[in-house]
Amino acid sequence: MKIGLPKEIKPQENRIGLTPDSVKQLTSNGHEVLVENNGGFEAGFENEHYINAGAKIVDKAEDIFNDAEIIVKVKEPLSNEVKMIRENQIVFTYLHLAAAKELTAGLVKSKSVCIAYETVTDNNGRLPLLAPMSAVAGRMSVQAGAHCLEKNQKGRGILLGGAPGGEPANVLILGGGVVGENAATIATGMKAKVHIVDKSEARLKQLVQIFGDKIIPEQSDKIDLNKLAAEADLIVGGVLIPGAEAPKLITKEMLKLMKRGSVIVDVAIDQGGCVETSKPTTHGDPTYIVDDVVHYCVANMPGGVPRTSTFALNKATLPYLIKLANNGYQKALSEDKNFLAGLNVCKGEVTYKAVADTFGYNFTSASQVI
Repeated sequence: MKIGLPKEIKPQENRIGLTPDSVKQLTSNGHEVLVENNGGFEAGFENEHYINAGAKIVDKAEDIFNDAEIIVKVKEPLSNEVKMIRENQIVFTYLHLAAAKELTAGLVKSKSVCIAYETVTDNNGRLPLLAPMSAVAGRMSVQAGAHCLEKNQKGRGILLGGAPGGEPANVLILGGGVVGENAATIATGMKAKVHIVDKSEARLKQLVQIFGDKIIPEQSDKIDLNKLAAEADLIVGGVLIPGAEAPKLITKEMLKLMKRGSVIVDVAIDQGGCVETSKPTTHGDPTYIVDDVVHYCVANMPGGVPRTSTFALNKATLPYLIKLANNGYQKALSEDKNFLAGLNVCKGEVTYKAVADTFGYNFTSASQVI
């Protein structure tokens, strides 16, 4: 099968869909891989590395979209990419459609086969293709938040871990999933005071087993979130409803209770954000201020560490891509219900219920479409 690897064009997005080693595995399986010129350069992969792996370097993205049967990306297609997607072409990437009405409409119109990394499941209901980037984003969230707390970044002017004679910062992590756990890894490592809020008592017990008394577990239905937000120096938003828009846990009114110069890092921004005042930002201009609270809402946080991110993502996605290329999408998806859960749009039909419900499309089950 012919697999296309276009260069990412989202602002400051430096990841690429496949490493040279992944390309080598695909070409060894008899597939042809087309890589856009210098597509992996910012992640540290030269054209020569891809050529040595058996790929063909292509000058223009248009030629890749025109020739390839499978398009492999990292981020959702932007509008000029959507125009190039062909009927029956397979698009395998992060989509986050519940927060993207125009993109959803464009993919429906294209009649392509769109498989979203973030809704592929495993036998335990986890999200194995979202997890590696959630881990990176969770770790980066505290790193970014600590930087934003510095005075020259308009923050409170405090060090996350404190110092002799100075108290550590209060970090409030919303959501105890992959993002939350990884945020806690860095925040506790930096000696901050860490509260983790989650609705699951069982999950909080797991986190206590991992972190011991380095965290303060908070069950969401037994807390005063207003009070916790008012005491926080840094809030990390890591809540997730798979494939659906994130719930707004921090309201505009709650911002008025927060300290001047406190920081919110909304990792859930890809799914619309879990803070009412959140709006997507970029690595080039990552923050803005509402009611004296610094908001960091970069929608592609792992793009800031593209080499680490590309390796981590490929480790998870490559086995699925090999199945897709070896067997075609109908066989690959019909034989694996967890992979089938990744199908969001197929030949003009919306096949992921949360997306259909968000935008008022008729929902058609994925198994019915294939």
